[in-house]
Amino acid sequence: MSESQKKPSSVRHTRAIQRDRSKRPTVAPPDEAVAEDLTELIRPALYAQVAAYQAMGLRHRILSLPVMVAFVLSLIWRQIGSVSEAVRVLKREGVLWTPPLKISQQAVAERLRTLPAVLFERVWLDLLPQMQVRWQQRRRPLAPVLAWAQQQFVAVLAVDGSTLDGLLRKVGLLRAGEGPVLGGRMAGLLDVISLLPRQVWYEEDSAAHDQRFWQRIVHSLPAGVLLLFDTGFLNYELFDQLTDLGVWFITRAKANTSYQVTAVLHDSDRLRDQLIRLGSPASRCTHPMRLIEWFHEGRWYRYLTNRTPPAALPAEYAVALYWQRWRLEDAFNLVKRLLGLAYLWVGSLNGIQLQVWATWLLYAVLVDLTDAVAEVLNRPQGSLSIEMVYRGLYHFTQAYHRGETTDPVAYLAHEAKDLGILKRKPRASPGGLLNLTSAPSP
Repeated sequence: MSESQKKPSSVRHTRAIQRDRSKRPTVAPPDEAVAEDLTELIRPALYAQVAAYQAMGLRHRILSLPVMVAFVLSLIWRQIGSVSEAVRVLKREGVLWTPPLKISQQAVAERLRTLPAVLFERVWLDLLPQMQVRWQQRRRPLAPVLAWAQQQFVAVLAVDGSTLDGLLRKVGLLRAGEGPVLGGRMAGLLDVISLLPRQVWYEEDSAAHDQRFWQRIVHSLPAGVLLLFDTGFLNYELFDQLTDLGVWFITRAKANTSYQVTAVLHDSDRLRDQLIRLGSPASRCTHPMRLIEWFHEGRWYRYLTNRTPPAALPAEYAVALYWQRWRLEDAFNLVKRLLGLAYLWVGSLNGIQLQVWATWLLYAVLVDLTDAVAEVLNRPQGSLSIEMVYRGLYHFTQAYHRGETTDPVAYLAHEAKDLGILKRKPRASPGGLLNLTSAPSP
């Protein structure tokens, strides 16, 4: 047994968090340009929620909704290590649109525990349509498969679930227990063309199965959308419901999937396409389905879709589009590791949700910034690294204070190669399918 395996799980978890935090971006004081951009984007959506704040009967306090949103966003965006350190920053510098305030750590901790998290969620949801409009107004090339899909579907969305990491036992009732406590589970709905989230749902139960999110997902889907999801969401009854609603989907087929072939559309040594009746006779889908099988690197990959006409969804495009589901995995990785959602700095359910919504809000801001840089470079958004755009802001801040630049987008675009913002050329794959999913390389 290795030395790490001998350690208690709580010790290993704490050390893992410490290692993760050691990899965070270099932090510098915020420059006025970035702070102004965040304020311009977020504050209108924030003040739209003031009426809801008052309708809840919440009294006006020093730590009002605008102050708390500025505080939590700054804590995350600037990678401040703890609530106590963020309080020191608030006292001495102020945060975003909030001037310096003399306030105690206890008051802030109580506010994090009691300020309704739904207000943060509403600010985030109000901001998303604005972000989508900004994305639509920009002009930059798209990867071929995404350009094709944009013409065929209302939107291409990926859905998946992710468990939040453990809470450190530092506050409240967590102190008395042993071992790590997981922070709950979330499911996300991501637009894989714009990379902007459409919705995120949170469950306190970290063991919640992905199926628990299905009805909320269905209610948020317009007709004509294409939905991508993995086997955790397989549900034959829901498949028929989606088809009845005019929602198309692509998912993976399990190895033991039961089906009956009704027609062979294509059959070659690398690609098979068949119309099938999905399920056993006792539990069979009402609507016909397609089973698409693709041979790649020594194994067959199998996909299901309810978009049955091959002309409406060619098999090659179905395979390539399903690969775009990984954009949601990338988003989870960014919010958890880069923006710190893997490190939950409060022990209350309400505080966790405040952090969840604020982190996803900042993720949307970061995607918007990356897309603005992509437009200047005339590159597909997917050819840029969102993580390296974020890390590049440190270097922009230093250049700003040296008087060398005032525009973060122009600076990041000019320094894109040196800062590692441009991704490396992707590896080619047999059959050219990767060429459909990847952005043109430099």
